Amino acid sequence: MSERRVVITGIGCISPLGNDLGKTWDGLKNGRSGIRRIENIDATPFDCKIAGEIRDFDADGYFGVPKDARRSDRYVQYAVAASKMAMEDSGLDTGKIDARRYGVMVGSGIGGLSTVEREHSVYIEKGPRRVSPFTIPMMISNIASGIISMEHGLLGPNMVIVTACATSNHNIGEAWRIIKFGDADGFLCGGAEAAVLPMGLCGFSNMKALSTRNDEPEKASRPFDKHRDGFVMGEGAGVVMIEELETAKARGAKIYAELIGYGVSADAYHLSAPSPDGSGPAYAIGMALKHGKTNANEVGYLNAHATSTGLGDVAETKAIKLAFGDYAKNGLMVSSTKSMTGHMLGAAGGIELIASVMAIVDGVIPPTINIEEQDPECDLDVVPNVAREVPIKVALSNSFGFGGHNASVLVRKFEG
Repeated sequence: MSERRVVITGIGCISPLGNDLGKTWDGLKNGRSGIRRIENIDATPFDCKIAGEIRDFDADGYFGVPKDARRSDRYVQYAVAASKMAMEDSGLDTGKIDARRYGVMVGSGIGGLSTVEREHSVYIEKGPRRVSPFTIPMMISNIASGIISMEHGLLGPNMVIVTACATSNHNIGEAWRIIKFGDADGFLCGGAEAAVLPMGLCGFSNMKALSTRNDEPEKASRPFDKHRDGFVMGEGAGVVMIEELETAKARGAKIYAELIGYGVSADAYHLSAPSPDGSGPAYAIGMALKHGKTNANEVGYLNAHATSTGLGDVAETKAIKLAFGDYAKNGLMVSSTKSMTGHMLGAAGGIELIASVMAIVDGVIPPTINIEEQDPECDLDVVPNVAREVPIKVALSNSFGFGGHNASVLVRKFEG
């Protein structure tokens, strides 16, 4: 049996830069920040008053039955919307496939937080009988995948992996593994998040994880910059359609890129802080390169997890140096698109894989914006402030989550 290759045939995204691929990628290429003062909730009580919120979004049009949108948490609405975009972009006709061979793995790091907040308030104020019977199915982290499968009639493997901010990469990587193993021919996979809410802000803020550069929202997310003071929350969804190559070719699908590698590891170090030596992420990167039969110096671009925290950006810099050796500082371009989107938590890896794929497709490396004085401990080519037009063939995207979860995915320009 010949090796099964996996390609990306559809892309869908909802981001602080825009509610589709075109607007999101245009924002990333042009170094535009999607961070603003928070508008969807009253941020007055919170230390952090800025975020990458989704704006001008109407979920009804993305559901077969509009009332189902109103019975869905916001993270589910984003997931369904991005999945529908990816499905339509792929050109897949569900009437012409074996639905048992197509699955869904679209996860969320936090799940239905708005549902939990709202229904808990109802319970406190009005009593248990007034709590919605939809509370549990609306809040659970797997329900987006379930609803997406129902919307499109996909009967294949349906599950999610929840690993905080590594969620998207793990879902994409494990979907890739299932296709490689032969148990499916295609997946809608990625992640979604909608946690710019009082509990989300309190939780991260009280950890001292969030930026308080409230007077300059667009300059607040500054990975690798010496004066970074924490990350900025973002929300949205990033979903890709991945398919087995011969299946995709047989139906004449357009192919964005080939997904060639996936690496996973654990830090086994701390609840929320990264292992300071970078060895865990370095191992995941190495595994992705090994799967992809790719030498370190073949990677043209690395989309870093870099969230704009003091410890995290330095630890990832060390990991990149461990994994890439001298090439880390002599040829590898590294940027953090979180400087523009904020940290989209469980959706981050989906958006960042999409950015990595589009960097290959367009030959444009998105910048790390807000680099005013680069941290000497983050001494990589971080593509500061301005995008770079450079043709590349291979890109890697890192995602790391609380609990020490590390995941890297590797993509290559499609060639036959």
